Amino acid sequence: MTRAAVLGAGAWGTTYAAVMADAGTDVTLWGRDDAVIRSIREDRRHDGAIPGVELPAGIRATTDIEEALAGADVVAVAVPAQRAREIIAPFAGLVPSGAVAVSLMKGIELGTHARMSEVLAEVWDLPAERVAAVSGPNLAKEIAQRQPTATVVASTDDEAAELVAAATASSYFRPYTNDDLVGVELCGAYKNVVAVGVGITDGLGFGNNTTATVITRGLAEITRLGLALGSRPETFSGLAGMGDLIATCASPLSRNHTLGSHLGQGRSLDEAIALTRGTAEGVKTATAVQELARGAGVDVPICDGVVTMLAGEAPVESVIGALLSRPRKSEVD
Repeated sequence: MTRAAVLGAGAWGTTYAAVMADAGTDVTLWGRDDAVIRSIREDRRHDGAIPGVELPAGIRATTDIEEALAGADVVAVAVPAQRAREIIAPFAGLVPSGAVAVSLMKGIELGTHARMSEVLAEVWDLPAERVAAVSGPNLAKEIAQRQPTATVVASTDDEAAELVAAATASSYFRPYTNDDLVGVELCGAYKNVVAVGVGITDGLGFGNNTTATVITRGLAEITRLGLALGSRPETFSGLAGMGDLIATCASPLSRNHTLGSHLGQGRSLDEAIALTRGTAEGVKTATAVQELARGAGVDVPICDGVVTMLAGEAPVESVIGALLSRPRKSEVD
């Protein structure tokens, strides 16, 4: 039996641990909040993150990182992207030799522009064949309720991807594998930025035509940047690309969409963050993506509009301006 450790007992980390337990994996969930871990261990609930859901009995929960990592074949990390480096650095000497480290995070690190799998590899000194990422249309609350979904397990090493996929496959959770790690992770990070933009248009009172336009043109931006970084075009039309983009942009369960909606309704960024009640990764990832795109010489007008608005340098209508006030040209250019 595969043994896994999931680091991070938020909504997605807890849900992913539940997915692994349902798939027959021996899984331990690590978190730092004693009350949360006790509730998971004793009551099989985490009502602060996924209310009303009974968690599988197979999940062990602990605040002891050594206990969580001992003997793990897979170490999945689900902590806030911009704090990942500082959180996981103390665990470097505890990760078992040969374990595959899996990023469940969707972000680009500010300053370094590193993808989350690159952060794991650097901090824990791992070779490429021991690193993977999971991304797709995976809203935690729906999966926790065992609603059917699919995801992508990406790694440059086929055996690593298959190990992680086998540890999560169940009647309601279908993992596909993909060796385009760069493309899959870029999709996961960038779609949060687009979702903030879509939320803004919703908050402004615009309808489905505008939503569809921002999603579609947002995908074009993601694809342009991904191709410039060496990714394959088919990744962007798949689950990690279009699939995750639709789920994140269209669902009220998406924190990035929710935050954008509050902004569109005229609230300040601080107010929107407080009302969203959770980390909306798109807020900080937008700047990292913008800088990455500039370095690659790629035009990203929607991302630019979101960054400008988040910085308070322009009204929320700037997102619409960024989308519709561009020079007319061929759609495929």
